[in-house]
Amino acid sequence: MAATPPVSAPLPHPPAAARRARAVLGQLSDMDLRLLQVFKSVVECGGMSAAELELNIGTSTLSRHMKDLETRLGMVLCRRGRAGFALTPEGHQVYEATLQLLGGVDLFRSRIDDIHARMGGNLEIAVFDKTVSNPQAQIHRAIAQFHTAAPDVNLQLHVSSINAIERGLMDGRFHVGIIPAHRSSASLVYRDLFGENMQLYCAAGHDLWHKPHDSLDWEALRHYPFAGLGYHSPNMELSHSVRLPRAATGFDQESIATLILSGCFLGFLPDHYAARFEEQGLMQAVGPDRFHYQCQFVAMWRLSPAPSRVAQAFIDCLLQAHTTPA
Repeated sequence: MAATPPVSAPLPHPPAAARRARAVLGQLSDMDLRLLQVFKSVVECGGMSAAELELNIGTSTLSRHMKDLETRLGMVLCRRGRAGFALTPEGHQVYEATLQLLGGVDLFRSRIDDIHARMGGNLEIAVFDKTVSNPQAQIHRAIAQFHTAAPDVNLQLHVSSINAIERGLMDGRFHVGIIPAHRSSASLVYRDLFGENMQLYCAAGHDLWHKPHDSLDWEALRHYPFAGLGYHSPNMELSHSVRLPRAATGFDQESIATLILSGCFLGFLPDHYAARFEEQGLMQAVGPDRFHYQCQFVAMWRLSPAPSRVAQAFIDCLLQAHTTPA
């Protein structure tokens, strides 16, 4: 008669924290992707009420979707109430991961479209701000040519900072970026597009307003508060090279213009963008023959994986629009 094997003592239940640590997703389902797309829209709209129109879903349904996602992930993603909508630290991380995941899904769809030799899906383009008034920029022509060639592609046009565009290309959120050239990465491909003249300006109320500028040099300018961009850019490179200490910081051209218009700061702006302020008598260029620099705008995209057929078609339109006379 076989001996009865000993019965092991039951294992103790792991503590709640350990159970939560293992409460991770298994296989991703279509519903998971749908919930993550809802979460992305809610974050980018700034709350569920604002996302109603974007998603065409009622607030109660949105709230249920968000709760379902939090249950699925085992964590609280956002705080919502009278104080407003705010992501938790975990929510921020999940949002970044969501952008990468959905970007990968879009890339997969583009590849499948390539196999079927058709152009559809989304094309995510990111452009540095205040380019539309630059007469040398022909981005609108490129979009027109592309839309004629690929009318079924859903264009998503973003305006963002240089750093955000570079990060978005690296993690797959954006397919094509257009920025002022300032440094290069071995992971990205760059092609010249158009130029831009950056001029130094002051506004009414500034000590240099309607004063002679003939005797000014870079050393003299260091005595006046300067407003510059707060990230790596041609603006920052120039201000460092001529040693202009930054007394105020902006993170896009409009913030620099606002600081200049206060009458307290000097700052560089694209001459085409500042022209309307000059016409209104609100700004003037300071030593226009000396205090300026040139920016070269480039198109860029990831080296690997190679651009999808849709992205390559837009790149071709972009390059053609900037080499063919209007």
